[in-house]
Amino acid sequence: MVVFLLVLVVVLALLGAVHWYVWRRLVRDVTVAGSLARRLGTAVVVALPLFSLAALVSSRAGAPFPLQQAVAWPGFLWLAVLLYLVLALLVGEAVRPLLRARTGRRAAVPVEPVPAAAPAAPAAESAEPVPASVTGSPESDLSRRLFVSRVVGGSAAAVAVGTVGYGTYGVLRGPRVKRVTVPLAKIPRAAHGYRIAVVSDIHLGPILGRAHTQRIVDAINAAQPDLIAVVGDLVDGTVENLGPAAEPLARLRARHGSFFVTGNHEYFSGADAWVDHVRELGLRPLRNARVEIPAGFDLAGVDDVAGESEGQGPDFARALGDRDRARAAVLLAHQPIVVHDAVRHGVDLQLSGHTHGGQLWPGNYLAELANPTVAGLERYGDTQLYVSRGAGAWGPPVRVGAPSDITIVELASKQA
Repeated sequence: MVVFLLVLVVVLALLGAVHWYVWRRLVRDVTVAGSLARRLGTAVVVALPLFSLAALVSSRAGAPFPLQQAVAWPGFLWLAVLLYLVLALLVGEAVRPLLRARTGRRAAVPVEPVPAAAPAAPAAESAEPVPASVTGSPESDLSRRLFVSRVVGGSAAAVAVGTVGYGTYGVLRGPRVKRVTVPLAKIPRAAHGYRIAVVSDIHLGPILGRAHTQRIVDAINAAQPDLIAVVGDLVDGTVENLGPAAEPLARLRARHGSFFVTGNHEYFSGADAWVDHVRELGLRPLRNARVEIPAGFDLAGVDDVAGESEGQGPDFARALGDRDRARAAVLLAHQPIVVHDAVRHGVDLQLSGHTHGGQLWPGNYLAELANPTVAGLERYGDTQLYVSRGAGAWGPPVRVGAPSDITIVELASKQA
């Protein structure tokens, strides 16, 4: 508890410092003291993080679902905008001195000397002297600083809003279908070209709802897969709130069926209730279990490691321990980190998600620290691991540098 409180204090202090920096560069430095623009800007910078905090805690606190939806859009979008605002403003810190120097040179306009003339009348002795330059006055320095601040701040805001806007469009448009061929030595000739639709991290919640699910179902069905694998993090909320949003999953079609394994977010949302609900929708949960696929391989699934706190974590011995190792084994596991267990149990191919591919650049570098593979296909010993970037988004409905996907994994037999 003490560690949690310490981390919370550090996080809140960091967020406070970041918002103060944004207020300074985008409000104080670009407005006049006491102006309406400064007062409005200050109010916005204070209100938006409050929306973000409400968006993060409302679901866990059991707030009414309409309230969760009301705070989710401004709260989560602000977190994404804040990230790219800060990055752009930091770049602007390097540009700012160059702009000041350039505008200073332009302002330094020397006054042409007055040609020599006949002696002036006595009254001319009281005339004001002509300055040699118009630079150096406090008024011109203030005007130059204001101009530079507005250029840098406006550019940073435009970059951040444009980046987040495009990233939001990518999520709301729906995931693209990509295809990956995976050769497996133990796959029989009859299974050559067998297609598994892999979809992960749909993240139904206050923002992504029924329409999002329908887009995913339509894309999968159009690909006509032989088998569908939903590899965790389907939801961010309860069956009561999100059951209607998940209903289009009942229309998934594949000749060998649809299968589901839990992700860590299911354990934040009532895993047992969701397992029962997806079963009602026609998906078959694989909870540390295995089935034989008629095409000639075993399909196994394990619970997510987050379930260990509830006594429902992955059990590889139960899912894979007594199988015929002469047959190929495909494992559904939400998190890539269990790949080393998969290697020990002779899995040929593990299908995972969880990472979102980083979701928001440069988040991919952080994801690399916690996961053996962030996205794509890699080999670990005799086991191949494929990690999907996911079909939705957690928190901000935004993706930058990590487009959402549904992957059609096509198995290739070396005997073909």
